[in-house]
Amino acid sequence: MSKPKIVVVGGGAGGLPLVTQLGRKLGKYGNADITLVDTSSVHVWKPRFHEVATGAIDADLDAVDYRAHARLNHYRFEPGSMIRVDKEARTITLAAITDQDGEPVLPERDLAYDYLVIAVGSQSNDFGTPGVREHCLFMDTRAQAERFRERFMNTCLQANFRNDPVSVAIVGGGATGVELAAEIHHAVAMLKLYGHEHLDRKQLKVTVVEALPRILPGLSERVSAAAKDRLEALGVSVRTGVMVAEAKEHALITKDDDTIDADLMVWAAGVKAPEFLGKLEGFKLNKINQIEVEPTLLAKGNDRVFVIGDCAFFKPEGADKPIPPRAQSAQQMAHHTAKNLQRLLMNRDPKPFEYRDHGSLVSLSNYSSVGMLMGNLKGGNFFVEGWLARIMYVGLYRMHQAALYGWPRTLLLLAAGRFSKLVRPRLKLH
Repeated sequence: MSKPKIVVVGGGAGGLPLVTQLGRKLGKYGNADITLVDTSSVHVWKPRFHEVATGAIDADLDAVDYRAHARLNHYRFEPGSMIRVDKEARTITLAAITDQDGEPVLPERDLAYDYLVIAVGSQSNDFGTPGVREHCLFMDTRAQAERFRERFMNTCLQANFRNDPVSVAIVGGGATGVELAAEIHHAVAMLKLYGHEHLDRKQLKVTVVEALPRILPGLSERVSAAAKDRLEALGVSVRTGVMVAEAKEHALITKDDDTIDADLMVWAAGVKAPEFLGKLEGFKLNKINQIEVEPTLLAKGNDRVFVIGDCAFFKPEGADKPIPPRAQSAQQMAHHTAKNLQRLLMNRDPKPFEYRDHGSLVSLSNYSSVGMLMGNLKGGNFFVEGWLARIMYVGLYRMHQAALYGWPRTLLLLAAGRFSKLVRPRLKLH
């Protein structure tokens, strides 16, 4: 009798912890074949893309290699992008892979599954705004973050040579936009230490443009106000209630015909699930391509396909809003789905998912952090800021690493990172 086949598509904040847990619980003992599919060969935690974009971290040192991780955690890795799901045959089809010269590497392939988990995350939603795709940079992938870093470093190099100011416009006042704005200020301060003598934060103009009345609209008003105060203290211009109608080369045009000039423009407003999900047959999608799921996280109308993370749409009964597209949501879904898959393999019914909001923290680079924690403490939720919030923010990433490596290896990675800082620059400069 062949072992059950579990295929997970997407190795992000939900997919990678899921295959890790399944590999340790099932794959290690030969109770299931687990396969992870991803278009990239490495994982970098998406909430850190703003740090990759400014050189605050070296993505090569911070990345998890899927093949190496698979060997340690008893699952297989298959590179590729899913283009079809055949529910009757229980197979998915992966697109052919070619190299940079267009030469074939791998042909189109079919993978069989007994249970499939779709965890492909989300991407920025440009809402069809003219010129955005042509003139704005994005932060959806590691490659896009590194493209921004290259453009940003070149812009700073030119500005230092010419003694010119540097201007960056960020559309979107969510966590990505707010964190990137603060990180840019920190990067310019660091570059001044590494030969950019004429570069100064006083000549840096960073503008955050948000269509809603306040930044961080998904968080409390207190967190939003604190983040705005700290950004403005850094010199960031925060413009709320402003909608972008068009993007041109080095300029954003607002609905009120105002022009926001910038050397670099970043689009970080809104999210949607990847476009290819709309081409898959047999799934019910909402207007932003998310797949609608049952309380068990099984896709509606599917008894063998789970959907987790940002690409899943689930509004619990009695809730005012659906589960938000956050890393903590994906991680909780992954943990729950791992247990449900084990239940199904034991011929037991899957249990419904219960989301617990533990709060949110927003990093303002090394300057500060702000956030709101949720809990059962007397008085309910409470606001945190400053060094305590910063420690908690860093701790969230260490917990993510611990889920992937275990605490002994995570502590070794932490120690290695500390030693590395003794010989490496404080900013990735190349």
